[in-house]
Amino acid sequence: MNYRTFLIKYAEIGVKGKNRYLFEDRLCDRIRYALRRCDGEFEVTKSQGRIYVNADGDYDFDETVENLKTVFGVTGICPVVQLEDEGFEKLCGDVIRYIDEVYPDKHITFKVEARRARKNYPKSSMEINCDLGEAILNAFPEIRVDVHKPDMLLRVEIRERINVYSVVIPGPGGLPVGTNGKGTLLLSGGIDSPVAGYMIAKRGVTIDAVYFSAPPYTSERATQKVKDLAKIVSKYSGTINLHIINFTDIQLYIYDKCPHDELTIIMRRYMMRIAQEIAKKTGSLGLITGESIGQVASQTMQSLLATNDVCTLPVYRPLIGMDKQEIVEISEKIDTYETSILPYEDCCTIFVAKHPVTKPNLNVIRVHENNLDEKIDALVQTALDTDEVVEISW
Repeated sequence: MNYRTFLIKYAEIGVKGKNRYLFEDRLCDRIRYALRRCDGEFEVTKSQGRIYVNADGDYDFDETVENLKTVFGVTGICPVVQLEDEGFEKLCGDVIRYIDEVYPDKHITFKVEARRARKNYPKSSMEINCDLGEAILNAFPEIRVDVHKPDMLLRVEIRERINVYSVVIPGPGGLPVGTNGKGTLLLSGGIDSPVAGYMIAKRGVTIDAVYFSAPPYTSERATQKVKDLAKIVSKYSGTINLHIINFTDIQLYIYDKCPHDELTIIMRRYMMRIAQEIAKKTGSLGLITGESIGQVASQTMQSLLATNDVCTLPVYRPLIGMDKQEIVEISEKIDTYETSILPYEDCCTIFVAKHPVTKPNLNVIRVHENNLDEKIDALVQTALDTDEVVEISW
């Protein structure tokens, strides 16, 4: 079947009331953005509560579908045949040709589900179901009806034109990116933080990212790995401004002045401080991390309390209740896993203590941070002043 049109289904947007058009418009924009990656020309239109993608000329069907599957807000991608209303007999003939081409093996069950949005159509939805079903059975005696679990659910929508389709390719769901503000993701080279970026973008949030490098203790390959992860996430989130912060001098100073079992927590607190300054400067409304309760020493409830203590912006943790296997499964689905497990160390793992504290006392942490008073503010300012910003997109 040479499809020229896709009907785009959405879910949450449909309950948005008077603001619904804003979400629909944004979804159309995100679809256009995704289709820029495809060969061919496309027109994205809204009509009667439906969004359509129309191909103008030759295009690659599989490539187009794969790119549409990266657009948050899309719940279904339906290759559709659009017909002019030329009478019911003509509709029956077109539907029979559709089934003959799309389903070469006729040993299937089916159900017709008609929707009459245009109320002046001479047949009711129930009459369309019955009469069209009869025509199909007459044309293909080997096909059987199953109204409960059919192999083919044939949908017929009577609008200005008539939509006929039976295939619904699942989309990612969520809300269109850009409908819920901007957040700043603390992006490392691990498995968790790219998944956190994907998950928060799925809720309509535009993301920037901050990566803390520690040259020469971390290599350029480690930084490139993070850039590669940001690029994969940007396939779903849109363009990401990646802030690369040189954290070496701060880490060495903390290593020299603070108890080693508290290194991870104190370093993490300064990462949050720096990320928050960048977030405020760039208009982000919160920080995003890939933390999950209890996964490592820095992610116990006590440790999270200690890192949150330095933040005035909200900290969003979309993975907070997931176990590692759940996170890995998402990373595999979005194609970040193989990049995340490449053996290039990030700055956290280089300076990790052999026996990190798992239940840090917040008051004790604050006292030990006083050891840094002489130089830490200047080091933080230098890190911010030398921020390298890289614009990354798929």
